[in-house]
Amino acid sequence: MARPKKYSVCLSNDDVAHLKSLLKSKDTNETICNRCRILLDLDESHPPVLKQSDCAKAHGISRSTVSNTVESYCKDGLESLLKLKRSVNSDNARRKVDGRTEAKIITIACGPAPDGHSRWTLRLLEEQLKVEIDEPVGKDAIRRALKKTGFDLTNPTIGASLQKRTQTS
Repeated sequence: MARPKKYSVCLSNDDVAHLKSLLKSKDTNETICNRCRILLDLDESHPPVLKQSDCAKAHGISRSTVSNTVESYCKDGLESLLKLKRSVNSDNARRKVDGRTEAKIITIACGPAPDGHSRWTLRLLEEQLKVEIDEPVGKDAIRRALKKTGFDLTNPTIGASLQKRTQTS
């Protein structure tokens, strides 16, 4: 004999219409779309009702995702389920270098090296940024920003854009 259901999904007609409109929207995140599909498949008010394992197979997601979605819906409600909750430890939350700071780093690195140095180093860039920007930026954040843009401090050519080589005949 099967174990009785701990959580059940019963959606109103308005909720079903809202979920279907989210599925049709091009701006909806894939995670939110999966949650909508799960709720629509497991809705007991509007048959046919799928089992959780069948729902997982139909949409190519894990059974734990299905059961966690149903549990979250029953405990927190529909609106909280349809919001993405960012973790405070995510990369975007911890990111110190935004677009403006990144542009400042590149403009400094493309400029002439300070007196007594042949080229910019991460520590020199860090010191220069302390002077020009109020918020301190670490050398690892500078390294990541330069790596993301493809800028090479050891390259003898100065400039962020790569120079094209031409064939000489």
